[in-house]
Amino acid sequence: MLYAIICEELPGVLEKRMANRPAHVERLKALQAEGRLMLAGPHPAIDADDPGPAGFSGSLIVAEFASREAAIAWSAEDPYCQAGVYFKVTVKPFKKTLPN
Repeated sequence: MLYAIICEELPGVLEKRMANRPAHVERLKALQAEGRLMLAGPHPAIDADDPGPAGFSGSLIVAEFASREAAIAWSAEDPYCQAGVYFKVTVKPFKKTLPN
């Protein structure tokens, strides 16, 4: 099943985010190589593709996992979670409707 992993970021952690980004992206690429990643990306803190020093307010990942518990466990191991970039992670079942 697909799960939406909704991550909320603490303010002022852009430096931590950037330091942990390579490891974070590697984990996403592994999901992609397995054919399980539907989409992933950050939420800019301002209305701009490149928010500069304003940074980000969080991220969204939609991926396939065997269960919600597996998605939660995978999320907990994310470098951003472990570095204290995210203060809240919500995992919800997701049903893709469009595009088909």
